[in-house]
Amino acid sequence: MTIETLIASRLLALRRHKALSLAALAEVSGVSRAMISKIERGDSSPSATILGRLAAGLGVSLAQLLVEEEPGPARRLRRRAEQALWRDPEAGYLRRQVNERDPATGVELVEVELPPSARIAYPPWQGKPYRQRLWLLAGVLGVDYGSESYRLEIGDCLDFCVDRPLTFTAMEAAACRYLLVMSAD
Repeated sequence: MTIETLIASRLLALRRHKALSLAALAEVSGVSRAMISKIERGDSSPSATILGRLAAGLGVSLAQLLVEEEPGPARRLRRRAEQALWRDPEAGYLRRQVNERDPATGVELVEVELPPSARIAYPPWQGKPYRQRLWLLAGVLGVDYGSESYRLEIGDCLDFCVDRPLTFTAMEAAACRYLLVMSAD
């Protein structure tokens, strides 16, 4: 199954599980009904911003749109080649699901590579927000968290929630790479 097919099936399943029509999801997410329909049919590959809006509108994490509904049994070792990878078709943003959300702890790990000068914006999540800790591994990253702005350099760690609009910007001519550790609040 391709990542586009997986996104299409997960979006449709989550929308139906939440008993939302296309119009209702369009209203809460700010994504047009036509675009949602195209994504669900696999006719369009959504950008990170659109996926973020859809996840926020559904009240789920972005990972829930990008990984299988029922992950296999927990394993001690997850090889890099086994980690789900998704590239934003517009910004070139690369997202690697290092480890899916652990049902026992609520923790998940995501590695992000943001191309030079790329900017990704997400709305605040609907429903119960969750916590993120971002550890910058390479580059210089700007993070706007609601009205607060941060400039992160290699080794910096930022703790925040997804209860406000978020914008991530690669600040210099170099790419940024960071690890997100997400957990239930």
